[in-house]
Amino acid sequence: MEIDSEKSLCRALCAYNSMDEVFEIQKEMYRGQQYSHLYFARLHLMRTLLYSLVSQWKPHLPVCTVLGLEEGKECIIVGTLFKHMKLKPCILDEYSKERSKTPLVKPHNFMHPDDHLILEDESGRVKLSGDLISPSVYITGIVVAIHGKETGAGDFLVLDVLEAGLPPQIELPLKSREDKYVVFVSGLSVGSSNCNPLQFQLFIDHITGHLGDEKEQILASQIAHVVIAGNSVEFHREVLNGQNLAAKDLSRLSEPIKELDILLNQIAVGLPLDIMPGPRDPANYSLPQQPLHRCLFPGSSAYNTFRSCTNPHCFELDNIRFLGTSGQNIDDLDKYSDAKDKLEFMERTLRWRHLAPTAPNTLGCYPFTDRDPFFLESCPHVYFVGNQDKYETRVIKGSEGQLVRLICVPKFNETGVAVMLNLRDLECHALSFGTQFSS
Repeated sequence: MEIDSEKSLCRALCAYNSMDEVFEIQKEMYRGQQYSHLYFARLHLMRTLLYSLVSQWKPHLPVCTVLGLEEGKECIIVGTLFKHMKLKPCILDEYSKERSKTPLVKPHNFMHPDDHLILEDESGRVKLSGDLISPSVYITGIVVAIHGKETGAGDFLVLDVLEAGLPPQIELPLKSREDKYVVFVSGLSVGSSNCNPLQFQLFIDHITGHLGDEKEQILASQIAHVVIAGNSVEFHREVLNGQNLAAKDLSRLSEPIKELDILLNQIAVGLPLDIMPGPRDPANYSLPQQPLHRCLFPGSSAYNTFRSCTNPHCFELDNIRFLGTSGQNIDDLDKYSDAKDKLEFMERTLRWRHLAPTAPNTLGCYPFTDRDPFFLESCPHVYFVGNQDKYETRVIKGSEGQLVRLICVPKFNETGVAVMLNLRDLECHALSFGTQFSS
């Protein structure tokens, strides 16, 4: 392939449309409301949807409430699952840990063989039994339709389970002939003790076209968008001790943000950039996390290519819909259920039509009163999750022809890996950056 060295390269451009309004907390006000409002809103949304599916699933069976169950009579009930977990952390355990000389062991996963599921609606709750519904798969907060019958012991014997399935998907645009790429990166952890500034600088130089030969520069010119999915900075733990900070500590606290702004400034000069907050970033803890304030980035925010976004983040590029989080929703599922990999957890959230089903039970979220922003009304074409241990990807298919590219974006600070996705065919690959020299 011959390249005309005198020909100037132009940056690929994409039509961008932010769809973060649903995750923005604007008119909502906290007035001491409880999380029951959020569960009622979720149950109402999901029950209306499941009722429409039940008529096609098993139209010959009656739909009952928990209070209306009759022993031995087969029926369908729709409600919210609650998983009773023996090892689930409790605030009293935290208190006893503080009082005890020997600290309690905190396991990575809180599952136990004695865990069981309960289904509840407005009328009551009933314990579920049988082998067709596994406590290791389901968690508290999911709304499902269950076919079964009440036993003499008072349990509800499950004979079949209906999940909502993948939501409707807008039609995927016709494949273009030109390559355009989106780059995903997460877990930069600028300011951490093991942060490697050279590694991130190599990444910046590559995507901005300042690294490599002419072929590499052509590839860099085809990158149309960059998404940073959370945990961009890390503060020194000894500074964040809850005490009033001295002047020197205040300076140390601002150093990682200043360094990040300098690095992002290099990207924003020539590339559209979305930055999402993560659990370690200076943003609200509970989901949905609001955009990082622009005053934190005086250099980068001067460019109209710089966008501070919510977490979760939803947007469209050339009518291809993207949805992603900084990882909290999937990491929390990993604590309270079991799967062969993180991609399976991601697939479940889509098939349950809920982005964060464990919120607010074990995952912090804002107490919405009349809506559930995590309910999935439409299916994305690309679903990404940041701050994972390794890069993984898969394409899943829905019953109505939906196609979704799932992407686990690894922690860049630990792996040196970013992810490139081609908008032309939704194929993706890893970009690996290393600074180690082999002897």
